[in-house]
Amino acid sequence: MGTIRVSLETVKSSSPPPSLCSQWQSSTTSTSRTETMNGSHDFKITGYSLAKGMGFGKYIASDTFMVGGHFWAIYFYPDGKSVEDNASYVSLFVALASEGTDVRALFELSLLDQSGNGRHKVHSHFGRALESGPYTLKYRGSMWGYKRFFKRSTLEVSDYLKDDCLLIQCTVGVIRSQTEGPKIYTIPLPPSDIGQHFGMLLESGEGADVNFEVDGQIFAAHKLVLAARSPVFRAQLFGPLKDQNTECIKVGEIKAPVFKALLHFIYWDSLPDMQELAGLNSKGASVLVAQHLLEAADRYGLDRLRLLCEANLCEDLAINTAATTLALAEQHHCFQLKAACLKFIALPENLKAVMQTDGFEYLKESCPSLLTELLEYVAWIGEHSVISYGFRTEEMMDGSDINGRRVKPRIY
Repeated sequence: MGTIRVSLETVKSSSPPPSLCSQWQSSTTSTSRTETMNGSHDFKITGYSLAKGMGFGKYIASDTFMVGGHFWAIYFYPDGKSVEDNASYVSLFVALASEGTDVRALFELSLLDQSGNGRHKVHSHFGRALESGPYTLKYRGSMWGYKRFFKRSTLEVSDYLKDDCLLIQCTVGVIRSQTEGPKIYTIPLPPSDIGQHFGMLLESGEGADVNFEVDGQIFAAHKLVLAARSPVFRAQLFGPLKDQNTECIKVGEIKAPVFKALLHFIYWDSLPDMQELAGLNSKGASVLVAQHLLEAADRYGLDRLRLLCEANLCEDLAINTAATTLALAEQHHCFQLKAACLKFIALPENLKAVMQTDGFEYLKESCPSLLTELLEYVAWIGEHSVISYGFRTEEMMDGSDINGRRVKPRIY
């Protein structure tokens, strides 16, 4: 890898105008990256004894395999590649099996030890300095390997041959170089505005072909948009059991502000202002809307909306809402939100206050099994507090933190 600095200067009798100086005198950089694209192939040769005697220069070839945009093959010569060796050695090569010129590569040929001792016979370019650099294959059929890879008489009594079978592994690393320079021209791209366009469509009501009545309020929408975003709306509007009267579909068990927020997400792909939607400048009111919106998201199969509601509720955990949020997380299988609620409630500075809320009574009635999990969290926190800080859990139940300071819990 290298860094090249180029400085361009004009050679003229007169200097260029000041406005052009920055164009004629510049300093730029570029980086050349050279790396290998590696790949391996395992070649199993069975019936070795039957391959002997096929004659020098005769080989058994593996299937071709691709590395670095080129095809390769392993050639094994049971009687050797050269006549002068008189079949005393086996030969092993890797060959370029596709068209190519001056392909530079690193190679590794291994004959695997089948005794389990890991004493493989390895010839490798990898992991060591090469005086002449990587090997260059000039054309298709060019090879790299060893005419005298292994003495045949030694091979046949070794752990490399087992059940008349040899295992060969070949690794190829093709050399690739590229030069990267600065991007001189760039065109800034605006963020996606598809949500804004769909949102304007919802607000205008143009082309609306379905109405929903929720708590006495009418909401106009577009069937195709709803069906594209929600599998439940798709079944309701286009499925075999679709509603016959789409002029006005009545929706129960959901509040009008919540349904309005649901439509806002479907068209805008974002959450509305929860406090504005609730009509109250209160964090507790916005948390209540988020809880109901999570239920609606689960009802209509809007997974992203459900996750957004989970994230908001997790950020806004407080004494008065933690228990109801925990019950909601359990009922709608929101595991991340559930874990966050359990940890929040189990904290010594929060537990007593949460247990005194109406939400905790609701939690005991609706999800009694959660009390066992909560106790486990309390025990875990108490145990780790004792280990880490030497405080007893009871000493922190009065609203003090682990350092003995008074902590004022958040209450919405």
